[in-house]
Amino acid sequence: MPAFQMMQIAEPSQITTADRTGLSRAIKEQARRVGFDKIGIVRAEALDGERERLREWLARGYQGEMEWMARNPEKRTDPRKLFPQAHSVIVVALNYYTPEKHAGDPETGKVSRYAWGDDYHEVVGSKLHALLAWIEEQVPHAAGKVCVDIQPIMDKAWAVRAGLGWIGKHTNLITEEYGSWVFLGELLLNIELEYDRDQVEDHCGTCTLCIDACPTSAIGEPYVVDSNKCISYATIELRAPEMPPAITENLEGWFYGCDICQDVCPWNRFETLTTEDRLHPRPGSVNANLSEILELTPQSYAERFRGSAMKRAKLAGLQRNARALLRNRER
Repeated sequence: MPAFQMMQIAEPSQITTADRTGLSRAIKEQARRVGFDKIGIVRAEALDGERERLREWLARGYQGEMEWMARNPEKRTDPRKLFPQAHSVIVVALNYYTPEKHAGDPETGKVSRYAWGDDYHEVVGSKLHALLAWIEEQVPHAAGKVCVDIQPIMDKAWAVRAGLGWIGKHTNLITEEYGSWVFLGELLLNIELEYDRDQVEDHCGTCTLCIDACPTSAIGEPYVVDSNKCISYATIELRAPEMPPAITENLEGWFYGCDICQDVCPWNRFETLTTEDRLHPRPGSVNANLSEILELTPQSYAERFRGSAMKRAKLAGLQRNARALLRNRER
């Protein structure tokens, strides 16, 4: 354990500058001990520039059916609206890369890499709760809120502010060490800490591989994705009984999600095997057997996808996706 104790402090507000430095260093060490690969700490404040970009994106209708993206924009761009006591944001990244490859079997559909293992909400969330519990042991009256994608918070924007990486032209966060194969999470704390100020510059340069490779032209311009054209959105978030023909005809074998823009990214040549066992593929998760998906009942679906991120698409969505791929195979 880090050689650091704060038990003599009665309130978080009494932490001195020297204490902040030591505690911040100890928090980062503990975050690595619980399994995170990258950690940054920044002040909890409003994301003014990001708020304006979000409003512009929403005004263009690029959220599709994700109406929740338009709810509470002030809360989404200011962590103090989500957790009023927040003074600091601890931002973490967890590498999820494993080396398995998709099979070329036309009887199956490809699954996005992020959904091969256990649900990342549970994996990242459990680690953040463990980190919060440790902090509460060090600082009496410390309090925090764990955020892992479900909460209305701009994960990628905070990761950029914390110096973990930069937003690529495909709108995913790219790290220099792990490429874009990372899960993100935040811990909002009622404690003043020492803040990281260095950010990573955009290293995309003139590269447009992700834009050029997208079969549906969802990346209409650098750093902007139109969800209505995105295979990942259509196969996971869209609740319509049928996908738009322009997407169905260009699925390129994707059953759940899509990794095309990440697969072609040069920064993902620096991939490193994850150290988290729960993120290694479950049986049948790299490729899904389409006939088996169509035979699922509500009960067998619940059993098969218990603890998996793939339950996000619901049984109806998965079976719709399977039918679309089978129709494509028959063409």
